[in-house]
Amino acid sequence: MALDRITLSDFRNHATSQLEETARFNLLVGENGAGKTNILEALSLLAPGRGLRRAALPDMARSVGAGGFTVGARLTPGDGGEPVQLGTQVDPARPGRRRVRVNGAEASAVSLGEWLAVGWLTPAMDGIFMGAAGDRRRFVDRMTLAIDPMHARHASRYESTLRERNKLLSDEAPPDPLWLDGIEAQMAEHGSALAQGRARMVGALVETLGQQPDQPFARPVLAIATESPFERDALQAALLANRQQDRRAGRTLIGPHRDDITVTMAGKGAVAASCSTGEQKAMLIAITLAHGELASRGRPGVLLLDEVAAHLDPVRREALFERLRETGAQVWMTGTELAPFEAIQGEAAVWRVSEGSLEKL
Repeated sequence: MALDRITLSDFRNHATSQLEETARFNLLVGENGAGKTNILEALSLLAPGRGLRRAALPDMARSVGAGGFTVGARLTPGDGGEPVQLGTQVDPARPGRRRVRVNGAEASAVSLGEWLAVGWLTPAMDGIFMGAAGDRRRFVDRMTLAIDPMHARHASRYESTLRERNKLLSDEAPPDPLWLDGIEAQMAEHGSALAQGRARMVGALVETLGQQPDQPFARPVLAIATESPFERDALQAALLANRQQDRRAGRTLIGPHRDDITVTMAGKGAVAASCSTGEQKAMLIAITLAHGELASRGRPGVLLLDEVAAHLDPVRREALFERLRETGAQVWMTGTELAPFEAIQGEAAVWRVSEGSLEKL
């Protein structure tokens, strides 16, 4: 199955754009600022979550438009079955709310994950190993969400109850113990599911990456660094035991919101943060490819790769294309010129993007 007949209306700098006759590889070529990444962002909204830029919905609407936007696509089965129409839109009258439709019927954003597994890699993610732990948690959560759409619900509920508990802990008046009991029960339920989902994702990535050679992409080894129990009852007991300490701190000091994801380079044994920029990029690509392989096993997979080929030498580019073929996912890539994609031009659909307009080449 693959995405086809993709339409963008009033999205970023695209007034009206349509992409048809797509392929396994799809290339978007044009100058910086032409609107290539905007197309990838639009496609990322055909999955649960906030998209690859994590932007506010009003910011995605075309600046000279009415204040809303629409993104739609046809998911075409490879077996000749009926296509599925997927769409998401923001009404100008309610710019902070995203609506989703599947085959014309109202649906939830989470339900999009039942049809597509979408993953991406952008230049903004290059510093993920050097950044805050929260960046790495979101990275793993987004990969988990692509395979388990319910992961979003657990993350949202956990964050909501965490904020509520922190508010009670930071109040001058002592919180009602019974009220805290109820909040902590919900935190433990969703926090346990959140932590276990991450653990399954990291375990699956480690297994998949373990089957790959150390070269030409540096092979990363992932692990979860946590001081919190994964099991629900144990997490609830830990929250209860930590109340006094948390109240002194004015915030919750234990739970999956404090976890980190450690990454080391196989063979070299060095933590990712101490590796070279090129090694970090190679490990990030390896993780993305492994996730693309995992995500494509259960449902159609889509990989969005922004400027991923430009900084690779010819050997690594060819290896990247071969690995992308193996994932089984439909691939969308951007670049400022066609030269880096010479090896796959014969099997790719290509569009030139210019100031929010598309030309099929």
